[in-house]
Amino acid sequence: SLTGRKMAHASTDTLAIRVMDRTDLDQAIDWAATEGWNPGLKDAECFQAADPAGFLMGYLDGQPIGSISVVRYSSTFGFLGFYIVRPDQRGHGYGYRLWQAGMTYLEDCTVGLDGVVAQQDNYARSGFVFAHRNVRFGGSPQVEAPQDKRLRLVGPDLIAAVLAYDRPFFAVPREAFLRCWLRPEDRTAIAFVEDGTIRGYGVIRGCR
Repeated sequence: SLTGRKMAHASTDTLAIRVMDRTDLDQAIDWAATEGWNPGLKDAECFQAADPAGFLMGYLDGQPIGSISVVRYSSTFGFLGFYIVRPDQRGHGYGYRLWQAGMTYLEDCTVGLDGVVAQQDNYARSGFVFAHRNVRFGGSPQVEAPQDKRLRLVGPDLIAAVLAYDRPFFAVPREAFLRCWLRPEDRTAIAFVEDGTIRGYGVIRGCR
């Protein structure tokens, strides 16, 4: 059985499920890119900073065939993603076994996920309820950069304020993730600061 954070390895029939190492995670990110999800070039480290044990890989005869991320941000909240089975291994029930392993890991948690629209009915059968809609845009910006002096690059002097500002917008604190996500050498983070108070912030990064 898979229980809590002590789970390191399990096997069901010929499918072995284990916590990902960095090579496994790089493989999952490649699969995500193939699916058209456009992951960030340097996202992996921040994902694992939130919960190093929250990434599972399924192996069939020693070969990786499926992935799922089940990041525990706290004892009460987790987030599910990277739910992918290699196309040549779909239809055999391996994805469902990975799903069961992931949900066992997140037992007793409220679980969030970004649901593929075509799979929303399947998620509903597992007890998920629609929360909100994401809107995505693509293209090349054709506008000049704004010159508003209230826009400030997020550096060490603003990190604590951004962490505090972010707190009401996520189910639980996510400091480990954000401290990685806001590092200026990997991404550009900009805050809107008015009268010494942060009113909003955003992060832009290179992707596949």
